[in-house]
Amino acid sequence: MVPARRRAGRERGPPAGGIGPSRGTAVRLPDRRAGPGSPAGSGDRAGPGHWAGPVTRLRPPRALAPLRHRDFRLLVAGQVTSNVGDACYAVALPWFVLAGHGGTVLLGTVLAAYGIPRTALIMAGGWASDRWRPQTVMLVSDALRVVAMAALAVTAAGPARAALLIPVAVVLGAGEGLFLPASFSVVPSLLPGNDLQAGNALASGGTQLASLAGPALGGALVAMGSPSAAFWLDAVSFAVSAATLLAMYPARSGTARSGSARSGATRSGDAQKVPAAVPDAASGTAGPSLRTLLRTERVLPVLIAINIAANLGSAGLNGVALPSLAHGPLHASAQGYGAILAGFAAGALLGTLAAGQAGRPRRPVVTGSAAFLIEAVAIAATPFLGVVGWVIAAQAVFGLCNGFGNTYTVTAFQRWAPAGSLGRLNGLLLLTSFGMAPVSVLLAAWFGHALGPASFFLFAAVTIAAAVIGGLTQRAWRDFGAAPRVRPEPARQSAPARHGAPAGPAAMNAGGEIAAT
Repeated sequence: MVPARRRAGRERGPPAGGIGPSRGTAVRLPDRRAGPGSPAGSGDRAGPGHWAGPVTRLRPPRALAPLRHRDFRLLVAGQVTSNVGDACYAVALPWFVLAGHGGTVLLGTVLAAYGIPRTALIMAGGWASDRWRPQTVMLVSDALRVVAMAALAVTAAGPARAALLIPVAVVLGAGEGLFLPASFSVVPSLLPGNDLQAGNALASGGTQLASLAGPALGGALVAMGSPSAAFWLDAVSFAVSAATLLAMYPARSGTARSGSARSGATRSGDAQKVPAAVPDAASGTAGPSLRTLLRTERVLPVLIAINIAANLGSAGLNGVALPSLAHGPLHASAQGYGAILAGFAAGALLGTLAAGQAGRPRRPVVTGSAAFLIEAVAIAATPFLGVVGWVIAAQAVFGLCNGFGNTYTVTAFQRWAPAGSLGRLNGLLLLTSFGMAPVSVLLAAWFGHALGPASFFLFAAVTIAAAVIGGLTQRAWRDFGAAPRVRPEPARQSAPARHGAPAGPAAMNAGGEIAAT
């Protein structure tokens, strides 16, 4: 898969839906020395309303550069819409169950019916993403969830019944399990390597933006009408996502490049002009198995260990320790607790966008690890600040560092993952992340009961810091994702280099971690 190419005859303007002029757009600045009545085209005597002088090329900010690519614009638009719908569903479902006298037992059963198939099908979703295109798996998943959510919206006019809610939850959870690994694998297939980091930042930033706006919209829909309206909105959002994924196919027909073509482009110095990863469906060759990668790639077990340790404190921190701190020692109101959550989301949004605007460092994993260490300090300080305003600030720093570090490490990981194996690797990392969630929640509950909520903040901070520092003690991890040092070779006088040939040794793409803390 390759990014949408600019069509002949359209080099002079921005691509459809783009932000600002394209890289090749020439913009003439007005000549300030022009006097009244000066004829056009006469150099410094250009008349009023005419343009003269030097040509200045305007480029969009680095963070917005991925929006030049049609397929990526479609992906972001569809996923932001879908995430807003998901946030509305997250508000409407518990309200529908509890207000309809379904009780907490039914609500817990429905959530379990959603979570179990989601976790069980994550590895299958990763395999399917490698076997077919990631957007194909995402499209099928969205189509299934449109039907399930529409059925829930139709029947939500009546009381909450387990016979209806549990099958719908199973379908939604199964769809999410198939969808997640593909969604983490699709961005590298749509963007060239030099836009990958900014593309990940925009995709993650859209999720954070939806998490800020979606719950408020869902609450308003439930308050003005009924949960059914929020369910209908979520069904429509899945349909919009499916439509944007389907719209990618005509533009991409016949344009996919094989993995060998990608490797050749990398060796010839053109790696920035082709997608950062090519799924197996495009090349027709299977990528290495997970067993082979675990045996041959020394850094992969380190990555998994860091991911497990970092996520050991995540679910318990967000689901148990933070609300316990707000309700207990802080004596915060519901609005105050909401502001704390919004502080994290706003910080994460800024962090991802900042990483998208920044360039690629020499060692991206080291840069990301530095952000995670600052994050650990913010987590440890949170329960001792004593004032809601300061806690909001600490959570904003937490979110800022988390978004910044994750963008670097996710991008490095995507660059490292072999073509045809990215989906399964994403599935493995997601499985370890979700597998730690119940353990983290149980630990947070025990710490909170025995020692108070502040104790789990310290546990989470120490766990994250220990995982990051432990990884940095490994040279393979420090060098994971490091940009190669290219030493130019002397030019040969007898045989001039062809246009686009490399001036030095081959460059290799490498990668980093996914640290979903």
